Amino acid sequence: MNTISVQEADFDVGAEIEALSAGRADVGAVASFVGLVRADTLAGEGDHVSAMTLEHYPGMTEKALADIVAQAKPRWSLLGVRVIHRCGRREPTGRIVFV
Repeated sequence: MNTISVQEADFDVGAEIEALSAGRADVGAVASFVGLVRADTLAGEGDHVSAMTLEHYPGMTEKALADIVAQAKPRWSLLGVRVIHRCGRREPTGRIVFV
């Protein structure tokens, strides 16, 4: 399974992890990363993020993500990859990325 999505909608982390191993006896582990919007910036003390807007170029974004997946698969012998990158307005604590 190799699926890449760029979407505004939120995602269910548990459902995404389950889908990676469902019906597969050859999967020994599922590793994941979830990126979140944080309220504090790294720029300096007292700086806060109230929201951020993530834009993308349809077709180009998906291709760039697919290229990253293509490089990662042989390097780590991955059996399947799921990438979700959200676009649009995101507020602190909101999910942005699932890998």
